[in-house]
Amino acid sequence: MGCPICFMHDRLVDTYLETERLALRRFTADDADLLIELDSDPAVMRYLTGGTPTAPEFVRERVLPKILAGYETWGGDLGLFAAHEKDGGAFIGWFILRPEPEGPLDEVELGYRLRQAAWGRGYATEGSRALLGKAFTELGVRMVWAETMSVNHGSRNIMEKLDMTLAETIPVPSDMEMVEGSEHGGVRYEITKEQWEQQ
Repeated sequence: MGCPICFMHDRLVDTYLETERLALRRFTADDADLLIELDSDPAVMRYLTGGTPTAPEFVRERVLPKILAGYETWGGDLGLFAAHEKDGGAFIGWFILRPEPEGPLDEVELGYRLRQAAWGRGYATEGSRALLGKAFTELGVRMVWAETMSVNHGSRNIMEKLDMTLAETIPVPSDMEMVEGSEHGGVRYEITKEQWEQQ
């Protein structure tokens, strides 16, 4: 299996951000299997595709190349970042901090997708809080937003823990109409730099 310390050194040598328990790094071209495994869990995909896994070839040919291209576009400062436990190096999922494709660079989306084994341990809040801090203190971000389905109370609770404010209700995209609870629509939460500084 190899030693966890060696694994950590090899995989996290390009660490993007560290928290007390997590290390976030940029994905590499060798990481397709991590993404495929994550997206193969119906529980992880419940509020995204109704539980349908992402096809492995789609991950290899579309998803991962798009992630890598994002680093080029935004200079490595924004995008999707692989998250590992610092104690042992286990891959737990990813976090996202990036603007819309044609949107302003000072308005970015915050999100995450975590393996079931990492649920209920505070990782989503811990990683998201650290990313908010980086966005507002290092990256010149003015506003961070996050969206989820109205019925996804777990994610909504995390947004509220981060002191994000419910900004509006939004329609669910047509390709998500088969997802459980889609008839209730989605929600968008926001937090500005000024609001974050007042916490």
